[in-house]
Amino acid sequence: QVQLVESGGGLVQAGGSLRLSCAASGSMFSINTMGWYRQAPGKQRELVATITSGSTTTYTDSVKGRFTISRDNAKNTVYLQMDSLEPEDTAVYYCNARRPTGTWNVYVDYWGQGTQVTVSS
Repeated sequence: QVQLVESGGGLVQAGGSLRLSCAASGSMFSINTMGWYRQAPGKQRELVATITSGSTTTYTDSVKGRFTISRDNAKNTVYLQMDSLEPEDTAVYYCNARRPTGTWNVYVDYWGQGTQVTVSS
């Protein structure tokens, strides 16, 4: 099992910045990809950014150039630096860790409890 604990959410004005942290513990063996997802009220959970253990990153188009995901493998911690925040970024942000099962394209996903980010206009 893997436990994920997010922190760093809050209320910020448009144009401001926040930094989210996700501390992972437990059986981190074979965990490669970690990432951040978000869910706004009335919407489906969506991918924000991912990072592999080798620091390869991906971002959803709406956050490219504004958000930066990073990872400290020694501390089992993933960060999401969010700059130039917009009201549309308001959501609950969830940390994710993904473990391959050995079957192609089948994974076990672990989730944190979520942290609220609210951007006021």
